Amino acid sequence: MKAGWNFDTSYARLPELFFSKVTPNPVRAPQVAVLNKPLAAALGLHADALQGEAALLAGSEAPEGDELLAQAYAGHQFGHFTRLGDGRAALLGEQITPQGERFDIQLKGSGRTPYSRGGDGRAAIGPMLREYIISEAMHALGIPTTRSLAVVLTGETVMRETPLPGAVLARVAASHLRVGTFQYAATWGTVEELRALADYAWERHYADADIGENKYLSLLREVVKRQAALIANWQLVGFIHGVMNTDNMTISGETIDYGPCAFMDTYNPETVFSSIDRQGRYAYVNQPYIAVWNLSRLAEALLELFHEDQETAVEMAQEVLAEFSKLYTEHWQSGMRAKLGLFGEEEQDKDLIQQLLGMMHNDKADYTNTFRALSFNRPEETAMFGTPEFVEWYRLWRERLGRQQESKEEAYQLMRRSNPAVIPRNHRVEEALKAAEEQGDYGVMERLLQALANPYAHSPEQEEYTTPPAPSHLPYRTFCGT
Repeated sequence: MKAGWNFDTSYARLPELFFSKVTPNPVRAPQVAVLNKPLAAALGLHADALQGEAALLAGSEAPEGDELLAQAYAGHQFGHFTRLGDGRAALLGEQITPQGERFDIQLKGSGRTPYSRGGDGRAAIGPMLREYIISEAMHALGIPTTRSLAVVLTGETVMRETPLPGAVLARVAASHLRVGTFQYAATWGTVEELRALADYAWERHYADADIGENKYLSLLREVVKRQAALIANWQLVGFIHGVMNTDNMTISGETIDYGPCAFMDTYNPETVFSSIDRQGRYAYVNQPYIAVWNLSRLAEALLELFHEDQETAVEMAQEVLAEFSKLYTEHWQSGMRAKLGLFGEEEQDKDLIQQLLGMMHNDKADYTNTFRALSFNRPEETAMFGTPEFVEWYRLWRERLGRQQESKEEAYQLMRRSNPAVIPRNHRVEEALKAAEEQGDYGVMERLLQALANPYAHSPEQEEYTTPPAPSHLPYRTFCGT
């Protein structure tokens, strides 16, 4: 194909339990609204030619000689187990890049599938643009994530609370294997099918890792490692996923599904954005604990492959799961030290970190801007400035900087590399979505994406995007993208 597609679909070589073939669902007038040209180039695709392939990117047609696939999986949604699957998405194929890397190209909002459960299989423009913005911002922050290749308008209306313009997101992922995929296999498949899935996951994501004495236990261990690093990275930038169901935890260690997610403005560990998370299950402070809970469900699904004796298998799994806490803490503390310009380790570093976070919480400080101000030694710009507690903390911090071999300027450089100037602040994202939805104006979104493209640049052009939203008595709420 002229665009440079080089498709393979290794997932289709798994047992048929794991997918259903999908007939394309044509849309009235597909038109590319947003195209990620740098990502296209990295995938070995030609952006100009992709502009003419709106029908393919909307799921109106399948690649030549191939078929669309909807993947099957299950999941614990807010703690309740259910059978799921791609109810409004289809795998277009796996693009093999010029470097030999393999990436899923999935079309989100492409129409009904056997897993739609009464839904229309479609998506509205707002949630698809939202995922585009946040996923690309996460990539720029250096956090493993699925990415967005394009958003295509369908020329049709989707009915939600109000009529909305329809759209399809072309999502790029190392794979769409989830904890929920293994739960599906363990619940409705045979042990041979479970083994086939585990072998596939290992070869696709961990073929270069140490296989150890038990490949399947090693698979769990590698996923634990990646998720510990991922969740620590979320916490370090104030990202709240909002819907950490087991079907939204990937085996690859990428962030996936940007429905009710958002970044904190005011630091509060109890922050919840999702409109449906009324109990705070997925609050910011709970994300590491939920990660362990999800990984425990993965371990349960794999038990038969660990050892023929269930009690022995459980002991083996528990030993691996216990590694998460240590790994997560190491990643998070290392990241927090970098955010404060601390080289090496001192015993009192933990207290220094916790005291700062405690003051930030009490004084309702902006999370991103507090660390940004400290990175330029502008303490007067923090919400805590002038309080006795902060005066003492600042003295101890400066003394700590003075005890390390590296100069204070080197410390500030480390901080500026570790503390973003900008995040996709909620009011800025909403501003971009409103312009696109109501006026068809994508310029606001493009300017926001430019500011987010290099979040550690600390450039003058980013300054306008650093301002927190105006105070409001109403909490900011996000919704699952439907």
